[in-house]
Amino acid sequence: MKSYAFIFARGGSKGIPKKNIRQLAGKPLIVYSIKMAQSINVIDKIFVSTDDIRIKQISKSYGAEIIDRPKYLAQDDSPEWPAWQHAVDYVVNKYGDFDRFISLPATAPLRTRLDVIKCIEQLDETCDLAICITQSHNNPCYNMVKRNDKGIIKIFSQPTTPIIRRQDAPLCFNITTVACVTRPNFVMENNGIFDGITKGVEIPIENAIDLDTMLDFQIAEYLIERREL
Repeated sequence: MKSYAFIFARGGSKGIPKKNIRQLAGKPLIVYSIKMAQSINVIDKIFVSTDDIRIKQISKSYGAEIIDRPKYLAQDDSPEWPAWQHAVDYVVNKYGDFDRFISLPATAPLRTRLDVIKCIEQLDETCDLAICITQSHNNPCYNMVKRNDKGIIKIFSQPTTPIIRRQDAPLCFNITTVACVTRPNFVMENNGIFDGITKGVEIPIENAIDLDTMLDFQIAEYLIERREL
């Protein structure tokens, strides 16, 4: 069974300039995903899809193969799924068919091998796609609200019976950027992760920090340094 890892990393980033190659605890951010893929025995090849020359140089120096991501798939408003389809098409044309498509976004450097392996193992004949999830501290039935144009707020999802304790609210989960595992044909034939049967693999929240702001970087650096100690 051929399993290929994919890391999708645009050069542009409004929140944090050059985020994907910003230094985090002594290494460019994207390197964490490359090294994670290299540590998992079932992953046969690692691809980085990017439009950025510096990301290409760094990724190649760490052993990843580069997929040139077209500019029209690398804009601020570009959805990522078409970039997935472009990558699958590139790989199939170059290497032939493969069995598992494993997305390891650059923005989750605190993932562990076990997180990824559990997600890979979750993909079986009963589902089309597996993702990592964490329990949410916010719940649309209890402490998430929507606001109208007059500034008045209401519970986002009003249950039939009002919920007055957090413990009584139904369990709610966040999708993480830790890992997503599916099959190449599912990517090519669909338009999103919920177009088929999707399973969630629950992982610890401390492994799932998604780096989107400078505060996220600071928290991640602190946690990485603690792990190293």
